[in-house]
Amino acid sequence: MPGEGLITMADKKADLAGPGIGTYDEVEKILPEDYEPLLDLKETQLALAAIKNYIEEGLTKELNLFRVECPLIVDRDSGMNDYLDRDGSRTPIDFQCGLGLDKQIDAQVVQAVTKWKRWALSQFDCKVGEGIYTDMRAVRKDYFLDHDHSSYVDQWDWEKVITKEDRNLDYLKDTLSKIWKVLKGAENHVQKLFPQLKTSKYPNLPDKLTFLHAEDILDMYPDLPRKQRETEIIQKYSAVFIIGIGYTLKDGYPHEMRAADYDDWITEAVSDDGKPMHGLNGDILVWNPVTKRRHELTSMGIRITKETLKKQLEITGQLDFLKLPYHQMILNDEIPLSIGGGIGQSRTYMLLLKKAHLGECSVTVWPKMLIDICKKKNIHVLK
Repeated sequence: MPGEGLITMADKKADLAGPGIGTYDEVEKILPEDYEPLLDLKETQLALAAIKNYIEEGLTKELNLFRVECPLIVDRDSGMNDYLDRDGSRTPIDFQCGLGLDKQIDAQVVQAVTKWKRWALSQFDCKVGEGIYTDMRAVRKDYFLDHDHSSYVDQWDWEKVITKEDRNLDYLKDTLSKIWKVLKGAENHVQKLFPQLKTSKYPNLPDKLTFLHAEDILDMYPDLPRKQRETEIIQKYSAVFIIGIGYTLKDGYPHEMRAADYDDWITEAVSDDGKPMHGLNGDILVWNPVTKRRHELTSMGIRITKETLKKQLEITGQLDFLKLPYHQMILNDEIPLSIGGGIGQSRTYMLLLKKAHLGECSVTVWPKMLIDICKKKNIHVLK
């Protein structure tokens, strides 16, 4: 057929539509046929606790963070909730609370605490170079539920105060190298406790993270949709941080939709080989040897300034957000410049414990069709 293999307009739109595979026939093909868990159910729970403790201690030390509590619900009109993207396709759960009040509180379940964390730096009086981390729990109801997407989300969310001079790619990469050191250390730690996790069938993570800009990856694979570009690149490098997610690339599309009011994806930067780029944010993607697919571990970045907030909201047609309390705090310099991100907890457990499905590491609701598929594949989904 003419044009076979070339990226189409439909490919682009589908690729930007959000996470998930799309059909359970596809999920069944993805899940391995020869799967044998390396840990039993009890060992898995013990290993989860060991990884959790190691990573939290590591992040505390490497990034100079301390643990805080975070909200599960926020005021709807505060502007604190995360809309995850910019097309309005993934909305939070709204409800009213406050029995007996003349006017009940309009509340939302958080989809992430990205904005709350930055405000919390002021609440906890964090100084430059100091930050917070939290055990974030959220609900994202608009996900297709597959092997690595759940409506229940658990993350190590962190945020750190920085200076204006820190807002550059070198600082971003240095921070990421420290995070990667913690993740790699967690892998080594849990394999010492459970030696069966070290197997030639499933290779370990590489020692170092590779940094590439979204524009570089587009140059390498101009005829492939975004997810296929990612798949190709992580088979080559195993673990990659893709810089500049959200800004429109030379093909007229962003690498992926990204909300306009937290990460800075518009600031100009220069690549290692001197090419002009945009963005001070990105994602860590790794190759999952069990599912043989791309596997996202974290999304993070240097946060917007009041200037870049206005620019990004103008691009996305969301300037009305500037009226919200959170956005007013940025405009009025009431909250500090920062860098931050969210590391998926169950995503990380799944990878380090060589699991085939997220449901082996966290307890939530799954469709019966998916549970039946997992049962046929020798995958025990927790209930």
